[in-house]
Amino acid sequence: MPAIIRIVRMTFQPEKCTDFEGLYDSVCQKIMSMPGCTSLSLKHDANQPNVYYTLSHWNSEESLQAYRHSELFKQTWALTKAMFADAPQAFSLIE
Repeated sequence: MPAIIRIVRMTFQPEKCTDFEGLYDSVCQKIMSMPGCTSLSLKHDANQPNVYYTLSHWNSEESLQAYRHSELFKQTWALTKAMFADAPQAFSLIE
């Protein structure tokens, strides 16, 4: 099974960026503890301060999908999407 890199581009309401960063800080270790997650990082867009990217590396598509169906994901995503200014974009790449 090929490893997966998951990239999620998120545009936040400018006044919600600090809230999102706090949320990310509170859950990043929990996400990295999920079976199959080998790394997770948060990046800012170089030109748009309210655009963020998460890059996560997974051992397999199955590991990524297990996380996406977990309570941790459901709770975190519900809080995150309430802060969006635009629809997110997600990409899965074979590593």
